[in-house]
Amino acid sequence: MDKDLQAKLLPLRQKIDSLDEQILALVNERARTAQAVGELKHAHHERGPVFRPEREAQVVRALQQANTGPIGAAAIDAIWGQIISVCRALEKDIHVAYLGPAGSFSEQAAFEYMGQDIAGVPCPDFDEVFRRVEADGADVGVVPVENSTEGAVNRTLDLLLHTPLRIVGEHTIVIRHCLLTRSGTMDGVTRVLAHPQALAQCQHWLGLNQPGLALEPVVSNAQAARIAADDPTVAAIASDRAAQAWGLQMVFEGIQDDPMNRTRFLALGKLETLPSGADKTSLILAVPNEAGAVYKMLAPLADHGVSMYRFESRPARTGQWEYYFYVDIEGHVQDVAVAKALSELQARCAFFKVLGSYPRQT
Repeated sequence: MDKDLQAKLLPLRQKIDSLDEQILALVNERARTAQAVGELKHAHHERGPVFRPEREAQVVRALQQANTGPIGAAAIDAIWGQIISVCRALEKDIHVAYLGPAGSFSEQAAFEYMGQDIAGVPCPDFDEVFRRVEADGADVGVVPVENSTEGAVNRTLDLLLHTPLRIVGEHTIVIRHCLLTRSGTMDGVTRVLAHPQALAQCQHWLGLNQPGLALEPVVSNAQAARIAADDPTVAAIASDRAAQAWGLQMVFEGIQDDPMNRTRFLALGKLETLPSGADKTSLILAVPNEAGAVYKMLAPLADHGVSMYRFESRPARTGQWEYYFYVDIEGHVQDVAVAKALSELQARCAFFKVLGSYPRQT
């Protein structure tokens, strides 16, 4: 390297080293302060949860608003999300359940949402994720609820209907599917394995590029990767994270039909979140099977100026052409307008369940 350039870079690098030491000292001071908060609560016999989604959301949003750059809002979220995760873990290990095995998109969503300092609890199916949290085998469960290409994840909707758990947060990730094999080629491959949603999200690409292969659904993409690691006749549709976890080679990447493919995940727990200032509330509703019933049911939202983000129907399985409606609205149940709208809404419904109010991902 040019000596003149080295001389100019040296003081800048020394400044970076000094700043890093200051940042480290401040992060440790923050951690000690977080520990002091926990000790104070313990001294006063306060047994509240360590994980407070609304408080964490408020911290990150305040920093994003105060930020003058050059780093962006997403970087603030990632950096402080991890700092919060580290501080949270000093007070208590947080166990988070998700669909496994290693390398699943659910695992990615769980660690992105909760930070890296958690104890992961991989589960064989969505039912077990719910059961673990319900039985106190995990503090939080993370499950997919909808995909931008294929729509609702029906098993999650069905489980939400009966669970006592509450939605405490949401997180959306970009889904980038890869075709993985042991060898890194398609030589000898006769089957492609993936979760049914992944197969549907890649069906056009597979039809054009691998038309002769059998497509077989499995419980998760990570499970497909685990099978492909032992069977050279199998190709798995999974993430690059799964390739690393199971020692597979990438044959093709980005095979999803929609380049903007995204999946929204819900975080589930037993706590009831307080208002954060930018919230969402999820509901399940049902009305009698009669003319105008759905219109009448939703009228209170419009009357009180409450915006609706999502409206999804799911058969009630009664054989009478009745449906449950899954609805996401703007605001928290403690907001005045939302509380009034929900009170009127409940009076018009044959079935009414609040799944939770939680910080909206921004």
